[in-house]
Amino acid sequence: MFRFYGLSAFMRHHFGKRVRKIPLDAGFSCPNRDGSLSSEGCVFCNPAGSGSGLGTRGLSIPEQWDFWRDIHVKKQGIDQFTGYLQSYSNTHGPIEKLAAILKEMRGLPGMASLALGTRPDCLDAAKLDLLADQKEALGLDAVFLELGLQSADDATLRHINRGHDVASFAEAAEAAAERGLLVVAHVMAGLPSPDGREGEAELLATVEFLNRLPVHGIKFHNVYVCRGTRLARWLEEGRYAPPTLDEYLAWLSAALMRLDPRIVVHRLNGNPAQGELLAPDWAANMRRLHNLVREHFNRYDVWQGRGNGAEDGPAPWFDPNHEGGES
Repeated sequence: MFRFYGLSAFMRHHFGKRVRKIPLDAGFSCPNRDGSLSSEGCVFCNPAGSGSGLGTRGLSIPEQWDFWRDIHVKKQGIDQFTGYLQSYSNTHGPIEKLAAILKEMRGLPGMASLALGTRPDCLDAAKLDLLADQKEALGLDAVFLELGLQSADDATLRHINRGHDVASFAEAAEAAAERGLLVVAHVMAGLPSPDGREGEAELLATVEFLNRLPVHGIKFHNVYVCRGTRLARWLEEGRYAPPTLDEYLAWLSAALMRLDPRIVVHRLNGNPAQGELLAPDWAANMRRLHNLVREHFNRYDVWQGRGNGAEDGPAPWFDPNHEGGES
């Protein structure tokens, strides 16, 4: 039984085959890192950022593409890919830099879609128009705009030094969706807050907020503590403790059952990079955690939308082989 609308199902419906992401490092920074807003970053953010790190080793966008594409073609026989501009905030800075990076991506063999990670406060009409134009310019079937929200509580966003408010996320999501971009919201469970730590109630409030917006997809992340972060200092000082495994499984299940069944679930848990994790120990093995999440869903009969639009059972489009996609 397929208990949620996974990204693999959406891609199978949309493209007719499996599509694999290729992470690309375009050398962007973040306004919360380079002094535009702050030099400290969000309290949870690894100073090294996310992604493959190939860009810092001097590889161009086409060279990074060829590196990963060759691996996937040889090992898995996949020939369709999503180019994923992942590291930091990929619309931060002058529009000319973004345009130049996108121009580099023209003609990359097998690129069927584009995904771009950024912040809602690093977007304006001109940048959104540029991204929307890429469907035609790059010959793509879809452009995903991944926006970090983390929490729908402004007090929490201020506490974690996020640097933007909830309203800016809503404005960016609506403007992006109007241009045909597929908005993917990033959400974190267990964030530190002025009252101590967010829990199930705050996660549910965030999901309800997203249900009211033109959001196409969601990524759920369990908060984990990385080395070299302010959150690591708070952990050491006893000011913060990450969620337990049982807490995260319960919170995620409640959130999934409240989530609109037409929103695509891109992730169910975070994935620490090698060597960065301090706590909790249970977050270290992504594959094991992923299996535990699915076992929990099966044990407690959890499915997406059980309390919101899919009360009678999992929607048929959760199945990657369902004909007609979301119908």
